Amino acid sequence: MTAVRTAGRLLRLVGHLLRGLHTLRTRFPGATEAQRQADIQAWSQQALRILGVHLQVLGEPPVTGPLLVVSNHISWLDIVALNAARPCRFVSKADVKHWPVVGRLVAGSGTLFIEREKRRDALRVVHHMAEHLRAGDVLAVFPEGTTGDGQGVLPFHANLLQAALAADSAIQPVGLAYLHGQGQGLQGEAARHNAPSYIGDTTLVASIWRTVCASDVQATVHWGEPDTAQGRDRRAWAEALRAEVARLADLPCL
Repeated sequence: MTAVRTAGRLLRLVGHLLRGLHTLRTRFPGATEAQRQADIQAWSQQALRILGVHLQVLGEPPVTGPLLVVSNHISWLDIVALNAARPCRFVSKADVKHWPVVGRLVAGSGTLFIEREKRRDALRVVHHMAEHLRAGDVLAVFPEGTTGDGQGVLPFHANLLQAALAADSAIQPVGLAYLHGQGQGLQGEAARHNAPSYIGDTTLVASIWRTVCASDVQATVHWGEPDTAQGRDRRAWAEALRAEVARLADLPCL
């Protein structure tokens, strides 16, 4: 029965990815921003259901922008979980757009791509982020700059937070966690689930396969309160936000 369930999930997931591409081509060109966000949220929620991942949302997601969302980063599944809770325009590393099928979906949803190793490109992206914030968008970044193992929060890179300073925008911290079971809380009440982990030598295919095979994954998205700079520079603000993200995810700062 496990093999049948896994095969069924894979087939449904492939079909769902293709339907996502069809939506991008047929609905998005003439849709309003509100309609696009509704489509992205519905698609993401259905993707979690297909994968057998239960979504738990704690705290209050933002209603409107301008706002920059910052979160810890564990998996490729983070974007799906966050979009299922509240659609955001993400900032992602440039190689994601080259992932088969998934890259086209991520790009089509309005993601801003950055080549992190190029300082000039970081400046370009910060400029575009500030423009989107001034236009009232809700943006999302992973300031760790890479995925962690879900056991702690890595140091935050503060450069992308400059966009919030430039646009005089608030930042809302989010703690992400993958747990065993459904309806579980944080604070040590449930064991961390490693199936969605995407770190080190783990390939994207292997991570997706583990997630498809798992039977009890809960994605917890814990929203904190919006925070303003209050005279802090981006590095001091980044440290404070990192501590809050760690608290929300019930994880230590590494």
